[in-house]
Amino acid sequence: MYDLLVVGAGPYGLSIASHAAAAGLSLRVFGRPMASWRDHMPRGMFLKSEPWASDLSDPEGRLRLAAYCAEQGTQARHGEPIPVDVFASYGLWFAQHAVPEVDERTITLVRPCLGGFEAVTADGATVRARTVALAVGVLPFTEVPVAFRELGPEYVSHSSDHGDLDRFLGKDVTVVGGGQAALETAALLAEQGTRVRVVVRSPGLAWNDVPPPWERPWWQSARAPHTGLGCGWRNWLYAERPGAFRRLPEPTRARIAATALGPAGAWWIRDRVERSVDLLLGHEVAAAYASRGGVRLEMLGSAGQLTSLDTEHVIAATGFRATRERLGLLTEDVREGLAASPDGSPHVGREFESSWPGLFMAGLVTAAGFGPAMRFVHGASFTARTLVRGVRRRLRTGPARLPVPGARERRGVLGAAGR
Repeated sequence: MYDLLVVGAGPYGLSIASHAAAAGLSLRVFGRPMASWRDHMPRGMFLKSEPWASDLSDPEGRLRLAAYCAEQGTQARHGEPIPVDVFASYGLWFAQHAVPEVDERTITLVRPCLGGFEAVTADGATVRARTVALAVGVLPFTEVPVAFRELGPEYVSHSSDHGDLDRFLGKDVTVVGGGQAALETAALLAEQGTRVRVVVRSPGLAWNDVPPPWERPWWQSARAPHTGLGCGWRNWLYAERPGAFRRLPEPTRARIAATALGPAGAWWIRDRVERSVDLLLGHEVAAAYASRGGVRLEMLGSAGQLTSLDTEHVIAATGFRATRERLGLLTEDVREGLAASPDGSPHVGREFESSWPGLFMAGLVTAAGFGPAMRFVHGASFTARTLVRGVRRRLRTGPARLPVPGARERRGVLGAAGR
């Protein structure tokens, strides 16, 4: 039986594995390395985060994105976005240098067993470990508006469904959403010859500012310090002090996690969108149904007027909602036994352990506990070192009393896991 099973091989999973291996834990890592970036983002996309805020985490801090770029004969410069394919290659390089062998098979089921957990792979093999770290990224949590849920994939897809956009060449596509995924997807579609429009509920788009120079007068830095999530002291708390963020009242944490750093386009995509993409601002899709080989959208305008639109395909760039019910690889008794935060995500303790002893969480699913940084690569460093510390503590103390299956309230289950 292994000490730790890491499920997922994206930035969080690889960072956790690097710290766990350095700590001398016996571990297995499952998942296709950097799968989201390799398989679910179209060619031509860029990272929204700054290069220096996009590092995976190894204990010595040697395997940074800048080190990889230098080895490749390029530079990671402040204020210059990094192509997604470069970032994906960086992740593979990191895995080769810092992580034991990654098993690319998919874990389809995690269930409790005597002394820990048993995981089942897609081909039916099993592996047992005393603790598990779920670093499953965002793909299990795709959110599609209710209006589209009865339509098949030939009519509606999520923005994360596409590793390329070639199938839409010469077609008419409507993108729903006002964030970076929506705007960059729309720009790429327009630039390949697709007729594309963006439908946004808000009356206007939000755009991130061009980042100020890295070196600037001290008083400017004091007023709005650089952080991994943008400039400003509020962002500094989110980015650099997740542990302090967790000490805020739970309702406050949940509200901030849901609203901070809301939908916005990167500064470097603005000109591409405004010159080539039709924008329908202040419109909300009220209904959608198949019509003449495509989709008819019934939309409400900001003044309450009803308009119709026919399109061949809808791409919902409508984000992700990380609830415990969407952790489908966990058995029902484990899902039901997880205490939930106000937003429906699993509650985690100060070392990322859920209310089910030995089951740890990482990434987006922990944003309600540790803040907006967990929605970005920048949160991987804090997560990796803190979670591995929690795993080591759990291994020392041994398995605790299992939560009662079906327990829904936090007070009934938190006592079983280290706070």
